[in-house]
Amino acid sequence: MSLSILQTVRPGGVIEIAPRGEIDVDTAYEVKEAIAEVLAKGRPARIELNMRLVTFIDSVGISAMVAGFQTAEVSGVKLVVTEPSRFVHRQLWVTGLLGLFGAPEPYYAGAATPEVLPGA
Repeated sequence: MSLSILQTVRPGGVIEIAPRGEIDVDTAYEVKEAIAEVLAKGRPARIELNMRLVTFIDSVGISAMVAGFQTAEVSGVKLVVTEPSRFVHRQLWVTGLLGLFGAPEPYYAGAATPEVLPGA
C-alpha cells in the first residue's frame, strides 16, 4: 500500500499533516519531508500530525516522526500527534514515545461523532 499525505491549514495558524496508508521503510521519508516543507514555508503555531488513517507504522516510520518532532522543536514549533489509529497508538505506547507526541487518545471510528441535527 502506498502513502498519501494531505496538508491543511487550520484556524489559529495550525498546520495539519494527515498521512494515509502505511508508514514504513519505503515511505517514512515522506512524513519527514512533509514536516520539513511546512517549516520551510514559515513558523506555524503548531503542527498536528493526524494519524487516524495510518494503517501500519514500523520502526523507520517512528524514527521519521521523532526526527520531525526534533526538527520542529529546533524551529520553536510544537508538533503533536492527533487521532492516532489504534495500531499507531499501540506502537507509540510500546516504544515509550506516546508522551513525546502529546499522549493522544486512540481514534475509534464512530466514537464521539457529533450528531448532525436536521436543519442545522
